[in-house]
Parts: sequence; structure tokens; C-alpha cells
Amino acid sequence: MTSRQKEIIDLIHSEVKPALGCTEPIAVALAVAKATEIIKENCPGDCPEGWRRNADFKIDVAVSGNILKNGMGVGIPGTGMVGIPIAAALGAVCGSSALGLEVLKNLSPEDVRRAKQLVEDKSVCVEVADTEHLLYVKATVSLEGAHASAEVNPFAYAVIEDNHDHIVETSFADKILMSSESAAAGADSGIKDHGLSVKEIFDFALGMTFKDIAFILEDRTLNLALAKEGLDGDYGLKVGKAIRENQQEVFGDDFLSFAMGMTAAASDARMAGCTLPAMSNSGSGNQGITVSMPVIAYAIKYEIDDERLARALILSNLVAIHIKSYLGKLSALCGCVVASTGSACGIVYLEGGGLKEVSSAIQNMAGNITGMVCDGAKVGCAMKVASGVSCAVQSAVLALRGTCIPSTDGIIEDDVEKTIRNVGKIGSAGMKTTDRMILDIMLCK
Repeated sequence: MTSRQKEIIDLIHSEVKPALGCTEPIAVALAVAKATEIIKENCPGDCPEGWRRNADFKIDVAVSGNILKNGMGVGIPGTGMVGIPIAAALGAVCGSSALGLEVLKNLSPEDVRRAKQLVEDKSVCVEVADTEHLLYVKATVSLEGAHASAEVNPFAYAVIEDNHDHIVETSFADKILMSSESAAAGADSGIKDHGLSVKEIFDFALGMTFKDIAFILEDRTLNLALAKEGLDGDYGLKVGKAIRENQQEVFGDDFLSFAMGMTAAASDARMAGCTLPAMSNSGSGNQGITVSMPVIAYAIKYEIDDERLARALILSNLVAIHIKSYLGKLSALCGCVVASTGSACGIVYLEGGGLKEVSSAIQNMAGNITGMVCDGAKVGCAMKVASGVSCAVQSAVLALRGTCIPSTDGIIEDDVEKTIRNVGKIGSAGMKTTDRMILDIMLCK
């Protein structure tokens, strides 16, 4: 394996990872959990065994507007509740920062009851931070009542910036414990050029030995389990279930409806608070679902072997990571636009297409649903996911027929890399006003 190949493998591992619950409120839970652990480390005498479930926490959370937008209406796993306050409370009561985006993996019914009590007692305060970072969380945790100490001021904070699990600063009692350089980075620090190109991604996906990329099949394990849970249960708007149950009368019993139904079902379950993790992409569980489930659905429908599936998933995930690098982690552009572009590429490969057809599929997607806005994470995201899958299949089919949107159309360029950069410009810079307006509308309802 060359150094560049290892670099790309490391990139996949850093951007494709399990996440339990919507990653914006989960980032809040992670920051709160870290701050709570710092209190335990510095006040061992005041924190006996089982103290977290009984402690009188005061939790103050400052978040960027995009974190607030994506955390307001989404279900928190195992709680039957939505929003940042309950996620923050759970982070204090039972969160483990060592688990990263699965910080709430080990919650119990007792933990949920205590967290709900903290929310009811108004012990959690959430406000919009004065920051230029699109992804920002500062969680300050303090102890009140019997667990407070007269000798030591028992409060701590943790700051997350630019990546959902990237803790850049911690403090206890106004003493900085850790601070990284990225804590002072600018507003565009969430945008990172990985040096990728569509050609390099395609060559990598096809050229790596199977054993070096077989790890990506964990995508199938996690996201297929979510899809099956969404079909078996009654989650959210039940978009996936509705598609699958109406396949004869309305949608048709074909690959398109199968892929739409399976992908939407996974999103249904996740956004409504299912306790199963998703395999995320670029910090988003829904994006991870959308980039992989249409490809997995194709493999199921047409009995594709594991090696070809792994290559398709590497291709789809890396294309999404590549496009997302020009957008940043959070923007006003719906993540399913990026993710479904990745899955379109994976489908093209499984259908026997080459680099030319993969590039055409990206162009077709860019000319189709680029304008879809993100109005926060919520159960309705499953409908956008289904729309993205439909466009992905359409774009793939057209590409395989030799059809590619021409450069005379809108934002499309002859060079697919320039088209990708144009999508990034629209989502990161062009839609800033849209982003603020969406949040204003949501807050004033």
C-alpha cells in the first residue's frame, strides 16, 4: 500500500464512522459528557460512585445557528423526546466521551428518567453562540446542591469546533486544561481540501485489494439494520414503509422503489430516535444512510458479491467526502444532495459504468437537485432522502445511456471538478442568507 493510499484509507476511517442519533445534538451530548468527566477527575471526593444519576447539574450550552437548526426537532435515541436540552442532560447523566459519536450508547431507563427531570427543572439552558464557526458547541457543566464543594468551584466546559467529535478546548474552574490550534481557526475551517479528484477516487476504489477495503462493509451491517428497523416499526412519517407497502399500486415493484423504500426507512428510524447506530459520512448519519443504502439495495436486489459491493461503497463514500469538503460540515444545502450523488456513482459502477459515466452521473445530479435546502434535522428528512435516491437512480441511468447535462446548463462545467467546486460555492457562500432566514423562520414559529 502506498502512502497516498494509506492517507485515503485514514480519511475514510475519519469520515465514515458509527453515530448514534442525529450528530448535531449528539455533539452537544459529547461536549457535556466531556465537561462532566472533567469535574469527576478534578473533584473525586465530591463525586462518589453513581453520582451522575443523582447530581444537581446546571448545564449551559452555547451552539452555532446550524447546530441549533439541526437539533431542534430531531428525536433523541431512547427518550421519545426531541431537541438539544434532553441530549445535553443525557450527556451529563450517562454520556461517555470515549465513545465519540456513540456517546449515548449505554443509556438506561433510569438515566432517561433523570435526564428528563433535569430538563423539566430547567437545569439545561441553550443559547446561540456568538461565533463564525458553522459547527460550534460550548458546554459548561456545574454542580449545585449537595455535590457542590466549598473548597473548589466545581464547573468545567468543553468546546467542539468544525467536526462533530472534535473537542478543541477544555477547562476546569477557569483553568484551561487543553487548547488546540483549531480553536482559533477561522469560519472556513470546516472546509478542507483533501486533494482528491473523481479520477483518483475511481482508480482507488477499483485498484485497492479487497482485504484493504473490506472494512467498508460495516456500512451494510449498520445501515441495513436501521432500514429493517424502520420497516418493522412505526417511526416518524413512515416514508419507507409507505413506499414498500404501496409498491404494487403506486411505486412499482422495481429497483427504484426498493432503494427509495429501504433508504427512507433507515432515515425514518434514525430521525425518530431509534437506538440503533448509523454509519455516518462527513459527520452526518442521514448522509451516511443515503450514500450507502441505495448501493446496498442494488447489491441485495441483484445478488452482488461482497468485493464489488465494497468497491461501490468506497466509491460512493469518497465522492460524498470529496464534494462535502467544498461545503463544510454544515450548510444550507441539504446533505442528501451530496450523499445521493455518491450513491449514484456507486450504482453506475455496479451497472458496469466507467470513469466517464461516473463523472456524468455527478454532472447530472449537480444539474438536478443542487438547490434543495436544509431546514433542520427532523422526521421529514426521510422524504428528502427518498427524493435524493430517486434522482440518484435517474442520474445513473442517464449517465449509463451516454447522457450528461451539458456545460451550457447553469452551474455545470465541462470539467466535473469545476462543477463540484461550483456546488460547494453555492452551498457554503451563496446560501448563507438562506441559512439565516431558515433559522429565523424556525425560531419564530
